[in-house]
Amino acid sequence: MMHIGVDPAQRGKVSEVFRDAAAAGLSVCRTWAFSDGGYQALQVSPGVYDERVFQALDFVVSEAKRYGIRLILTLANNFQDFGGKAQYVQWAKDAGQWVSGEDDFYTNSVVKNYYKNHIKKVLTRYNAITNVVYKDDPTIMAWELINEPRCQVDYSGKTVHAWVEEMAAYTKSIDNNHLLDIGMEGFYGDSMPEKKQYNPGYQVGTDFITSNLLNNIDFATIHAYPDVWLSGQSEADQTAWTQRWMWSHWDDASKILKKPIVFAEFGKSDKDPGFSVTARDNFMSTIYRNVYNFAKSSDGTFGGGLVWQLMAEGMENYYDGYEIILSQNPSTAGLITRQSNVMASLSQLLN
Repeated sequence: MMHIGVDPAQRGKVSEVFRDAAAAGLSVCRTWAFSDGGYQALQVSPGVYDERVFQALDFVVSEAKRYGIRLILTLANNFQDFGGKAQYVQWAKDAGQWVSGEDDFYTNSVVKNYYKNHIKKVLTRYNAITNVVYKDDPTIMAWELINEPRCQVDYSGKTVHAWVEEMAAYTKSIDNNHLLDIGMEGFYGDSMPEKKQYNPGYQVGTDFITSNLLNNIDFATIHAYPDVWLSGQSEADQTAWTQRWMWSHWDDASKILKKPIVFAEFGKSDKDPGFSVTARDNFMSTIYRNVYNFAKSSDGTFGGGLVWQLMAEGMENYYDGYEIILSQNPSTAGLITRQSNVMASLSQLLN
C-alpha cells in the first residue's frame, strides 16, 4: 500500500483497495510500515528516511480512516522482501560490525538499536494529512513487531523470544495505547513439546506459547499456507491439517494465553498445481466457518481472519499468486462479504 502510494498518480489504487474492502464489510487491514533499503525505501539507511515514502504511508493511514478501516501496521520483515532482517544485518556489517548471518538481527546490539530507532520513528510520526501522531491515531488498531519471525540458528524459540520481550517492552514504552502483536505464524517451540505434533513437521525458531504469554503482547496470531508447508499432500489432507492448526491455537488462546487470537494470513496461490477459484473459495469457506464457530463458542477469543491478500487492478508488479481483486472475483467477494456480515453480527451479539 505504501509502495504504491509513493507515486501520487497511483494513489487511487490504495483508495480502491480500501473502498472495495469496506464495501465487502471488512474492518481491518494489515499492511507494511517498513521498506528497508532498495527501491523506494522508507528507511534508506539506518535512521535515514525518504519523506516522500513516509507521506505515502500518511496517505494509507488517512484513506483507511476515510473508509472506516483499522490498520495493523507491521514494522519489519523476516524475509528479504522490502529489505527485511537481512538488510538490517547488512547495514551493521557495512558499519564494521562482525556478523555471522541474518539471524544476528535478534542478538546484535547495533542491529537491535537500528530496529528500535525505526519503531520510534514510525510511532512518533506526525501525519500531515490527518494532523495526528501515529501513536495517538485510533485508525491504527495495532503494531506488529515483525512479519513471520524465524530463526535458523536456534529452533527452540528462545532467541526470538528474548528479542520479542525486549522489543515489545520498548514499543509499549513509547505507545501504551495501541494493541501489540508479534507477527508469528504459530509454530510451536520447545516449551511445550506435546504441542509440536500440530506443527507441519518442523520448527522455525519460534515458541508460540512462551512469547505470546508476555504481558506486553495483547493478542496472538497464526498464519497458514498448507499449499507450501504441506506441498504434495492432498487437498483434503491440507484442509484437515489447517483445521487442526486452528483448533490447537484457539484452544491455547482460550486456556493458556487467555488472549484473543487472529488468523492473520491465509490463502491459496494460483501458482499451485490444479488451482481453481472454486478450490480457493472452498478453502476460504472452511477457514471462515471455523473462525466463526470458534469465535461463537468462546465469547470472541477468535477475533477474525485476514485473507492474504487484497489488491486493486493494475498492481501486477506486486502479485505473488495469492492476490485477490474483489472487482474481478465476484464469488470470492461474495464469500468475504458474507463472512464479514456474520462476524459483525456476532460481535454485536457478544458485546
